[in-house]
Amino acid sequence: MDAEPQPSIRGFRDFRWNDVEHRPYKIEGTAPFKAISRQVLFDEPALGCELRYFEMDAGGHSTLERHEHMHAVMILRGRGQCLLGETVRPVEPYDLVTIPAWTWHQFRATEGEPFGFLCMVNHLRDKPQIPTDQHLEALTQNPDVAAFLAR
Repeated sequence: MDAEPQPSIRGFRDFRWNDVEHRPYKIEGTAPFKAISRQVLFDEPALGCELRYFEMDAGGHSTLERHEHMHAVMILRGRGQCLLGETVRPVEPYDLVTIPAWTWHQFRATEGEPFGFLCMVNHLRDKPQIPTDQHLEALTQNPDVAAFLAR
């Protein structure tokens, strides 16, 4: 039998939560990314979700990927750009980005400031897919996407 969730309050300072491990974003060499880390703030199987905080240094970026599960991202810190499908949009604090299943997506921090966001995902989820050369060729037919990915 699973243990009952326990009440907790985690203090926050300088975009770090107390008693929450500061982890690498992913294992180096598994997918392209730059200057990004994560903290798992909440992982509750009974609720079926996980809340994570990702932070990039200025000029950093997440992996260009897609997956079967939908998720939601709320920008908390800094400014950046988001590739969502075939659209590139600027994002800033408190913007909420909904990422449908199987949608290519990537976040990039602007130069000069850190960029951080909360991400809510399913507790059990599929492994992200990175684009093949054919996917990249199709995505970069859009000049805005090509310029975004060239940075």
